[in-house]
Amino acid sequence: MTDTLTEARPGGRGHAGADEAFERHRGVLLGLAYRMLGSWFDAEDVVQDAWLRWQRSDPASIEDPRGWLVTATTRLALDQLRSARRRRETYVGPWVPEPVPTGRLALDPAETAEQRATLSLAALRLMEQLSPPERAVYLLREAFELPYQDIADALAISAANARQLYHRAAARLGGDRARFSVDRREHLDLVDRFVAAAATGDRAGLEALLARDVVLWNDGGGRISASRNPIFGPEKVVRFLLGIMRRQARTAAYRIDVNGAPAVLLDFGHRRILLAFETADDGVVGVQGLTNPDKLRGIGTPSDDPVFTLGEAAFPADGGPNGRAPR
Repeated sequence: MTDTLTEARPGGRGHAGADEAFERHRGVLLGLAYRMLGSWFDAEDVVQDAWLRWQRSDPASIEDPRGWLVTATTRLALDQLRSARRRRETYVGPWVPEPVPTGRLALDPAETAEQRATLSLAALRLMEQLSPPERAVYLLREAFELPYQDIADALAISAANARQLYHRAAARLGGDRARFSVDRREHLDLVDRFVAAAATGDRAGLEALLARDVVLWNDGGGRISASRNPIFGPEKVVRFLLGIMRRQARTAAYRIDVNGAPAVLLDFGHRRILLAFETADDGVVGVQGLTNPDKLRGIGTPSDDPVFTLGEAAFPADGGPNGRAPR
């Protein structure tokens, strides 16, 4: 990167293409900030702050606008992430990343599967275990394929330090990085099988989809009643999910697409829960359940018909569903 980041001079909005240059890179900046923070709401704030810094700079003197903006966004996101980590220490119950409809992510067709994988909810959740600098270096290397020297310039560290931080982050994630990748066809098949089993209350069918060490995280954020601890094991996870549905007067289930992968949205009228799945060779190893309405604000009601609906006595004594079967 040829330009250092400065707080710049007022009145530097100079050249006519400044606005266009920023808009040309907005999608990249949002993708970076979201990967850093796991929150679309916070990512938009960071990109807005980057825009204000860009306005106060002298764009005409910047040879590499993309590099300058990536640097600004990275540093702003790092500050935000450090603050967010302190808030998450007192968060009520498990913290799960905010899901984003795939269509809003402005995916670049040229991105590799590895680059797209860093947008998955599994990746965002697992990257919470990294320190802010480790996360920044890891993402700039994995998702944006920047050379170590450019990463070092963005973080104001040495290239050797950047390389060390990357290898430390990769080692901490270890074998869990396999969860980042999503085979779309297999994932959709899994979602369809989940929907079919859930529609009939098929406990055995649901348990068969889950790995022996499956974990469910239920994020209500203190806004909605939710389990405050992770739930372990197929039997307990299925009991929890079917229990939620049994207590509802009505359930409408939708297939939706978030963070580049199919998921399930259960709409109960007065509340909703989004279920996103992490998979491995032996089945579903993680279920992220989001009921916090603040994190579901970007998930609208799908325009398609629900794949199934269940009425008041969803699972009567004879075991059959009371409602419309899955399509």
